[in-house]
Amino acid sequence: MKHTSPNLDPAWLEVEHNNRARVPEFQSHFDRWARDSAAARANGRSLLDVRYGHGEGETLDIFPAPRKAGKPPAPVLVFIHGGWWRSLDKADHSFIAPPFVQRGACVVLPNYALCPAVTVPQITLQMVQALAWVYRHIGAHGGDPQRITVVGHSAGGHLASMMLACDWSLVGDDLPLSLVKNALGMSGLYDLEPVMHTPSVQTSLHLTPADVSRASPARLPAPRLREGRGELSAVVGADESSEFLRHNRLIQQSWGTDVVPVCEGLKGLNHFSIVDALADPRQRLHKMVRSLLGI
Repeated sequence: MKHTSPNLDPAWLEVEHNNRARVPEFQSHFDRWARDSAAARANGRSLLDVRYGHGEGETLDIFPAPRKAGKPPAPVLVFIHGGWWRSLDKADHSFIAPPFVQRGACVVLPNYALCPAVTVPQITLQMVQALAWVYRHIGAHGGDPQRITVVGHSAGGHLASMMLACDWSLVGDDLPLSLVKNALGMSGLYDLEPVMHTPSVQTSLHLTPADVSRASPARLPAPRLREGRGELSAVVGADESSEFLRHNRLIQQSWGTDVVPVCEGLKGLNHFSIVDALADPRQRLHKMVRSLLGI
């Protein structure tokens, strides 16, 4: 499908992509995430820094669901953090786990190496490795490998959509084509060309035109719907910049409404409060993810 060319003016893109300038109270979000995440790790039953690979950053945290005799394994929520592929950490987002664990889900938070030490395509392959590990090993922690939902924020939204698009037959003979049951992108970045033209970000990412072609979800064929493999839900804070709103529409335009049936701006939310909403059982976003998990 042909789309209108994005605005590639560097000065404009700097303003559109500077979420910290748009949300002056961003540090209060980070402080609360850190405080609540420390509490989640201290209070919950968790396995921290489990290695899914041998490279830099290739660890994940598991928050298992409570085991109940005679009950089926728990659906699995894999949450991929954001930070422009160059910052933040899974430990900043542990607070997301408890509300879903309390409802019966097993929650996994993977880390990845950060740019500029690696490239965005390399990070994407790290997440492929992490998801393959989850499929192969989550049963030992009470999770159901047949019910994996991937949710990601910002750069993590990009990575979540890439996991839905992955051809798992190329990763391992033991992996099903429907490894990712469904996915949800929060404030995702689905075309890397504008990112490549944003100087303050590009200084860390070093994106090339080849990276843009192979690692932009909106430029890839739409994932084929198949038995056991669901869709991508695309959501964004309604208070976010016009560029983030455009990305959210773009992935539905590119992949179609069958594959992306939900394309929504969530009222009253910005680029950081949307993460808080994910962990808040009263919020529509939290309920949407619970629906994907079937809990």
